[in-house]
Amino acid sequence: MKNYYTFPKNFLWGAATASYQVEGYPRADGAGISNWDHFSHQPGRIENDHNGDISAGQYLKYKEDVQLMKSLGIKAYRFSIAWPRVFPNGTGRINPKGLDYYNKLIDELLENGIQPWVTMFHWDMPQALEDKHAGWRSRKTVDAFAKYVAHVTSRISDRVKNYFTVNEIYCFTNLGYETGVFPPGLKLDAKTVNQAVHHGCLAHGMAVQAIRANAKLKPQIGIAENLVSAVPLYETEEHINAARKAFRWYSASKMTAMMEGAYPAEWLEHTGADAPEFTDEDMKIISSPLDFVGVNIYAPTYVRAAPESKLGFAEIPMPEGYPKMNMPWLNIGPNITYWSPRFLKELWNVKGIYVTENGCAAVDKLDHTGKVYDTDRIMYLRNHFISASRAVNEGIPLKGYFVWSLMDNFEWACGYNKRFGMVYVNYQTLERTPKASAEFYRETIRRSAVV
Repeated sequence: MKNYYTFPKNFLWGAATASYQVEGYPRADGAGISNWDHFSHQPGRIENDHNGDISAGQYLKYKEDVQLMKSLGIKAYRFSIAWPRVFPNGTGRINPKGLDYYNKLIDELLENGIQPWVTMFHWDMPQALEDKHAGWRSRKTVDAFAKYVAHVTSRISDRVKNYFTVNEIYCFTNLGYETGVFPPGLKLDAKTVNQAVHHGCLAHGMAVQAIRANAKLKPQIGIAENLVSAVPLYETEEHINAARKAFRWYSASKMTAMMEGAYPAEWLEHTGADAPEFTDEDMKIISSPLDFVGVNIYAPTYVRAAPESKLGFAEIPMPEGYPKMNMPWLNIGPNITYWSPRFLKELWNVKGIYVTENGCAAVDKLDHTGKVYDTDRIMYLRNHFISASRAVNEGIPLKGYFVWSLMDNFEWACGYNKRFGMVYVNYQTLERTPKASAEFYRETIRRSAVV
């Protein structure tokens, strides 16, 4: 039977994780305390007071996990390096044993034909930098990050070619300093928050420069950003134009600034006295050229044309009863994997686009045979793959797709109460069990077509 939802044979099919979520043993072998390690041990911060002390235990079980990826046909593994493992205090003393782990993981991946795609920062910052410099509120943290990135690059770039600077600036700035649901758990004024966001962008730009200056092999560098996935109410020119405007506006303080080298005038006007302090040199650094852009996309934001609005668009509130997965915010809208890549191409002529996270939480349980039939996750992934196929077949430069996540793990403020993995993890024994979605993904990869 002919399959119309196809991908090129060289399309990169991968899976993604983050260090604090899967590794466990965050203080092992001389590592420093991270902000997430510190935060999760404060009573009441995480559901059920869970923490990442053991998590999925990949720090000890990485060889088993690489074999698991190989068995699924996964071509690339996106993982992050824990900054406190390398620089326990953020700067100064280097901990060689910390980087040894990642060198062993990289070697294991390469020996098994899997490309390592390294994220330099996925939220676990040395707590010492929060204590000493107020974290991302300070440029000193940005400088420390650049030095950390330079050191790591010098040690792994003889084998690693593909890098992400940071993951989701909104989450490690706004959620940490504005809403307080992530570390350091503060609720600060808008100006301070915007300054932290600016520093997050600056850290990204300085990391781009540090990687290029220190890489032994020619690097490919991008960012993994959770762009607001603006989707037109329906596909007419006026609504598409409105959604494109919304996509740019929602990214004003982050991706738009990176791609255009300036904060949009309308955003600065809107922000007023709460705008961050910055220099022309800052903006040059922030807009350092990228080789690709990674998008972490999960749920849609529907937009309509609004001639009455100064911005030209209006967001449509989600109606009561709109279908969602097993997270309060995870509304289902599969065409996000078409519209976000399309708008990246149309707005900024991005030449290489990757879906760096897409997946869903589900209520996964082993049945009496020891299997997990997560048909809801298969439904979610299949429909998002179909929309991604539309993008590819319309000539949008979508080059690869990293499913979130390889395995169940510590889901940040939700602890272990939400499972995003294609592989089920028994948190008592750390036994891994591929779910039905893993089998579905294996077959999708084998055919490079939606099954």
